[in-house]
Amino acid sequence: MPTNCLGESFTINLFGESHGSVVGALVSGCPAGVEIKIEEIQAEMDRRKPGQSEITTTRKEEDIVHIQSGIFDGKTTGMPILLVVNNRDADSSKYESIKDKFRPGHADYSYSTKYGIRDWRGGGFSSGRLTAGIVAAGAIAKRVLRDCKIKIIGYTKAIGDIEVEIIDLNEIEKNSVRCPDSKKAKEMEAKILEVKSQGDSIGGVIEVIASGVHAGLGGQRFDNLKGELDKAFHSMGAVMSIGYGAGDKAGYMKGSEFNDQMYSENEEVKFSSNNSGGIQGGITNGQDIKVKLTIRPTPSISKEQKTIDASKNNTEIKVEGRHDPCLCPRIVPVAEALMAIVLIDQMKRNGYIK
Repeated sequence: MPTNCLGESFTINLFGESHGSVVGALVSGCPAGVEIKIEEIQAEMDRRKPGQSEITTTRKEEDIVHIQSGIFDGKTTGMPILLVVNNRDADSSKYESIKDKFRPGHADYSYSTKYGIRDWRGGGFSSGRLTAGIVAAGAIAKRVLRDCKIKIIGYTKAIGDIEVEIIDLNEIEKNSVRCPDSKKAKEMEAKILEVKSQGDSIGGVIEVIASGVHAGLGGQRFDNLKGELDKAFHSMGAVMSIGYGAGDKAGYMKGSEFNDQMYSENEEVKFSSNNSGGIQGGITNGQDIKVKLTIRPTPSISKEQKTIDASKNNTEIKVEGRHDPCLCPRIVPVAEALMAIVLIDQMKRNGYIK
């Protein structure tokens, strides 16, 4: 049976379309009595919203979150929380001329094939615009996890062939690409502007880290934590591959190099490395959860491409409108939110949170 739900004990359901009147999320399972400050939710939304800089889409959305239920006198009631964000700057005019053509790299053809109908205005429900609801829900999840001493942070690790050499977490929010290396950030910004001027786009890699996570979270085989995280991260159409810890480098290592050797210090379990990314056998081992996401180039580009129309005739297409030349900077807060949503769900399912 089709479903639009992430989680079991802490769940989110998304709604809306890219060029519809609203987008948002319905959050269920949040513990009662948690103090929620709207400014904290809005701060997360501001990190994701469009129009932040030269390297993002020029679409201007304030992305103000309106809480319609589930919070009273500044605290959660334990009831479902409805989070609504208005679309105020949607412009469907650029899509009129291509509404019968399938955009390469988008879900146009697959949605049309499956449902027999699609919202051609900016991609409808398949649009990255829907991640606004994820970030709003994730801000609440982050707030609950903060009481559990769990912290989540993400950053851009690479843009094209430019990769960070220094990890300074204090630098992440000081540049438009959310890069922890100030020197490489400038190179990344220049690269993005270069491909933008060519009517093209570029991909990259982001990393998300969760620290303070308990050992023993998750499950084995078909209930493992990696599977839950993978499901969440792949809800973003831009994610092409996911790697934990050493990631694909593991395929080039010996067992003696990859294995995270263990030792005890004052009766506390320690590891000499974290090539497993904090998850072994589908269950957390108490180390930081480290996940790398490979992000594809934005599919909407103004360069002419070959495609077909709804009648399966060969044709060409140029996608006009307002699009990010690189998705990485705005995906960072979305990935953090998804990590938080999965972890709070696991914490509830494992009895750490009521």
